[in-house]
Amino acid sequence: MKLLDQLRAAIRLRHYSIRTERTYCDWVKRYCHYHNLRHPREMGAPEINQYLTHLATDRNVAVSTQNQACCAIVFLYKHVLGKDPGDFSDVIRAKRPKKLPVVLSLDETARLLSHMTGTKRVMAELMYATGARIIELIRLRVKDIDFERNLITIREGKNAKDRTVPLPSELAEDLRQQLAETKALHDKDLAEGFGEVYLPHALEKKYPNAAKEWCWQYLFPSVKRSIDPRSGKERRHHVYEKVLQKAIRDATRAAEIPKMVHAHSLRHSFATHLLEEGHDIRTVQELLGHSDVRTTQIYTHVTLQGAQAVRTPLTRARAAMQNMETGAPEPAPPEQPSVAEAFGLAFTLLRQKIATLIEGRGKDCAVSQ
Repeated sequence: MKLLDQLRAAIRLRHYSIRTERTYCDWVKRYCHYHNLRHPREMGAPEINQYLTHLATDRNVAVSTQNQACCAIVFLYKHVLGKDPGDFSDVIRAKRPKKLPVVLSLDETARLLSHMTGTKRVMAELMYATGARIIELIRLRVKDIDFERNLITIREGKNAKDRTVPLPSELAEDLRQQLAETKALHDKDLAEGFGEVYLPHALEKKYPNAAKEWCWQYLFPSVKRSIDPRSGKERRHHVYEKVLQKAIRDATRAAEIPKMVHAHSLRHSFATHLLEEGHDIRTVQELLGHSDVRTTQIYTHVTLQGAQAVRTPLTRARAAMQNMETGAPEPAPPEQPSVAEAFGLAFTLLRQKIATLIEGRGKDCAVSQ
């Protein structure tokens, strides 16, 4: 068996995703080509050191890219060749830049979404309403939407963790319409002798008929059926992530937003807007699915950045002085709403802004005609 076939077999044995399989195979090929097609069994720590250093010094790759290459090569040695890769701690590491995430204001978010239509707009709004990653969004299945409890279950997120997020009432009708369109597409596939969908891990073998069941279908299916690269079966997979990414780029240009906006910016905006509403960072951490609260803390730098965001204590002192002069009691602090209530209110306001923007564009078109 060829080396790459052995690598694929070891990856599939551990139920890694097809994306990881392709990425690891690509890095192993690059590693071998860099060393003039020498077999990895003949190489070890010095060659690994040399290649990883080359990525950092000559290719100027990001630290995440270098780590990804390192993981692929170590996996090859440990799980395919059964060989200790040795000590390569002396490798020159790529520098990790300290970048702040791109965050949209509420007005910019409304302008962006107002330039999107159909399923792509529903997907973008759902990303902003739940803080889901784009890969988590497109992998949602019918069974993950719970209208009775107003919850969405995100399955196998980063680090294979499940979590639940609130389902905004403003999106309930749109999601029901999406489910109706998906059901019609699934019924058409079944009538044509297809209708199967990819099932995770060994579920396909354990439940042979489950792949055609309605509850397992993707919420946002692809327009066309495709051939599964592992099984060779013709199936309808979920929509490709680049479809949403392109729609967001086009909407950003149309809305004339002078920022480098991408799909993940909606997740950044979700977290930042919740923190700006005064919600505790632990709650935001759970909604985002972060393992470490330090990852979530980066959004506090965006929220509190700049002198204008700092509330000077003089403001409260002046208010207390005024109350002393007038004899008025100090006002009680407002009751803190729940995350679902606060974000539901913010999402309602966002919808109203979108409707106003669309109505304004419609009047402009009517006047020009």
